[in-house]
Amino acid sequence: MTNLPRFVQKRKQPKSAASYRFNPPQYLVDAGVVERKEWGSDLKQVKLLAKELNDSIDTYREELSKVLTIKTSSTVANLSHYYYASNDFKALRHTTKVDYKYFIGLLCAAIGHRRYDSITSKVAKELYEQWVTRGISYANHAATCASRVFNYAIEMEQVTVNPFTNIKRKSIPQRKVVWTHANVVSFLDVAFNKYEYRNVGLIVAMAYQWCQRLGDMRMLTWNSIDFQRQRMYLEQSKRRAEVFLPIDDELFAMINDQYEDFGFQSYVSPHPQPVDGAFNPYAMERLSKVGRKIMREAELPDDLRLMDLRRTGVTQMMEAGVPLPQIMSVTGHTHVASVKPYMKNTFTSANNALTARSAHVESNTVSNIGI
Repeated sequence: MTNLPRFVQKRKQPKSAASYRFNPPQYLVDAGVVERKEWGSDLKQVKLLAKELNDSIDTYREELSKVLTIKTSSTVANLSHYYYASNDFKALRHTTKVDYKYFIGLLCAAIGHRRYDSITSKVAKELYEQWVTRGISYANHAATCASRVFNYAIEMEQVTVNPFTNIKRKSIPQRKVVWTHANVVSFLDVAFNKYEYRNVGLIVAMAYQWCQRLGDMRMLTWNSIDFQRQRMYLEQSKRRAEVFLPIDDELFAMINDQYEDFGFQSYVSPHPQPVDGAFNPYAMERLSKVGRKIMREAELPDDLRLMDLRRTGVTQMMEAGVPLPQIMSVTGHTHVASVKPYMKNTFTSANNALTARSAHVESNTVSNIGI
């Protein structure tokens, strides 16, 4: 006897092949999860259709179970764990999950013991102001992650208002600071002379060489490195843009050395101290702190920041006369306006433009005289 999928019933016909119907409980129909279906005699097709509907039922029951559990475990910490188990969180990329867990951890460290339905906009604003002391970008990202958790509570009909929605977030002043090549060399000299700094040094070298965000470089995995063709592939975390970039010989030598020591695990340049036997990527806050220590030892200017490296690379390409479409193929930008925050007006760039213009005018003048 053939085992039929859940809620599938066989209907025998006197003078024709048997047909099948999908007959779920009424409460699932009333809830709009699935509908009753009448199907033909193709059992193989019936099983495929039934699996899809039963998967929807299982997802509904799983979410319903979480709601019932949330009602009895109503702290912010518990809510965050239910968010981690949600389909929304499971659908995120691994690197994004790691990032979210770090910042949601900050939320739980501060108010994880409190009932989530007691968190007001006032509490959220006070928490945001505490995060601002670590940096505006840091605070804005932490608030975004916290907001995700409370949006999940709204979807589960546990609260009606997200306390982080109405926070007036501070804007980040546009920086114009760039590194010199000598600054980068000094930083790397210090970083690669101490084992505890070495992996931060490689993150900086990659960010500078490829004009990529630090966040993407700290999360870079060995799957992104094509050793045979000496290339790097990256799907950027911010806009999911794909970039394919060459690895020059100097950086390639660094990466090969790194592979000898860290090729047994996933990340190209993780924190050198494992936790419970696992090597994890640097948290941005920790990466910045170590970066500041290296800069002080290298006696670099106080106004430099690691985040300026991407802008530095774009500025150098502009000064070299690289066409904007080619720059965008490196940075991953799809709109010219998105590149502008990374561009700095410099004398070199302006001089190159005016020199090229003068040469063009002079060439046309000579050509006209020749006519």
